[in-house]
Amino acid sequence: MKKIVFLASIVLCFMNMQCDDDDDERPSIFVCDQATIVDKEAYDNLDSAHFTFVNAEISDNCLTIEISASGCDGNSWEFNLMDSGAVAESSPEQRYLKFQLINNEACLAVFKRIVSFDLTPLQVDGSNEIILHLEGLESSLNYKY
Repeated sequence: MKKIVFLASIVLCFMNMQCDDDDDERPSIFVCDQATIVDKEAYDNLDSAHFTFVNAEISDNCLTIEISASGCDGNSWEFNLMDSGAVAESSPEQRYLKFQLINNEACLAVFKRIVSFDLTPLQVDGSNEIILHLEGLESSLNYKY
């Protein structure tokens, strides 16, 4: 009888260690390709190769930008996202950005590339939303965090 009670206790302990359904609701972790640079002087003096925005969207804390530009294959392209450092005091606050393409390829083919930037340096204390104005992009982006 003691063995049956002991075995039943062990079985109940193992049944109590089941995974909770809440484990499936973990926050998604998305790692951005690059950091956003907040530097007024670099923003003011930014020079970029010619490109066209194909798409820009925010997912988690990353701004993903798809561009097209001429080149040989696009693998040597370098990218930067610069913030002016200025925050327009509105509700929600607004920030101003420029995208830079460094393209030393001298070919006439057109390629597309996608790159993402970490937006967490742009967050404003006491706020959970910012309007981002990316120069050359027709519409503003709403960044909620």
